[in-house]
Amino acid sequence: MTITLYELTGADDDLRFSPYVWRIRLALAHKGLDHEGVAWRFTEKDAIAFSGQGKVPVLVDGDKTVIDSWDIACHLEDAYPDHPSLFGGEAGRAGAYFVKHWFETGVNRFIAKMVVADVWAVLHEKDKSYFRETREKALGKKLEEVCTDEDAARADLAQALTPMRAVLQTQPYLGGAAPNFMDYIPFAAFMWARCSSPRALLESDDPVHGWRERMLDSLGGMPRAAKCVETG
Repeated sequence: MTITLYELTGADDDLRFSPYVWRIRLALAHKGLDHEGVAWRFTEKDAIAFSGQGKVPVLVDGDKTVIDSWDIACHLEDAYPDHPSLFGGEAGRAGAYFVKHWFETGVNRFIAKMVVADVWAVLHEKDKSYFRETREKALGKKLEEVCTDEDAARADLAQALTPMRAVLQTQPYLGGAAPNFMDYIPFAAFMWARCSSPRALLESDDPVHGWRERMLDSLGGMPRAAKCVETG
């Protein structure tokens, strides 16, 4: 049965940068499931109209279409129980659900602040006007005005990551001895930054930085090998 994943891309088809798509790219690799990745851009709404909405990720698994990264992860876990578990049981699934909401409400905005203008720069020309218009309307300012003090923005992000840092000082991954979906949720956001921005988000002596380096080498090094903008 063929699994197809619609993935947000920049001007370069190989530059897949959506944090929500990255969650699923990591989940599929974790479970050892082959899939076909389909490049998709913001203005190509017709290509995913069959899903009933206009955002990615969209996963097509045989005759089943699933949207929303959390719902897709749960589908993969439940549909392929004989493959490595994303959660390590229902308690782990509940923990990952907490991490999802904590990261989306407490951390993502600090990463977005640092990279949003850089995302615009990697987009296909047909997406740039759409992205600028929608993001500037939501933010209430020009993209170039969102992050005028990079050091202060990095400090804000470091503060927001305090709970995660505390965990990583006692164990190598949020999931424990090995990474699981608890790790893939925040790591996907760092892949978003890595794939779209040259900015350094973390200090090299931060335990979160060490965790990010381990995550880049996980899954056979697939994340580190992905097309990116980051030069470090």
